[in-house]
Amino acid sequence: MKINSDEIKLLIPHRDPFLFIDECDVIKLGIKGIGYRKFLKNEYFFNGHFPNMPIVPGVILIEAMAQTAGVVVSKKYEHLPNKSVLFMSVSKAKFRKPVYPEDRISFNVEILNNVKNVYKFIGIAYKMDMKVCESEFSAMISNT
Repeated sequence: MKINSDEIKLLIPHRDPFLFIDECDVIKLGIKGIGYRKFLKNEYFFNGHFPNMPIVPGVILIEAMAQTAGVVVSKKYEHLPNKSVLFMSVSKAKFRKPVYPEDRISFNVEILNNVKNVYKFIGIAYKMDMKVCESEFSAMISNT
């Protein structure tokens, strides 16, 4: 199911300038999905990262993967009030290729396991067919 930016804002608490996915395809509810983002040349972080060679910071790519997973899991719980997804950990992060202004990135996430309210995901970010970043990360469903 395709989820647009307005629906994303109903599922996760992130807002500009810290919302890093524009749309999301939930492939399997709570299990697998793909988030998308085109990084525009006027993004605030390009001013300092780096002035003469703008590159999307790696932590933002990891955050975008986590936000994608947050949407995939939150969509499963949207009928329950006062639930939020909170980032817990990141491991095995690898940055393969730089991401530049105007690059469109897909953030592919899939669950590795789920114990009670904690979800562990693997994420891989692609620019076209080229892997640019990958990581494992976990998050928990929390009452707000």
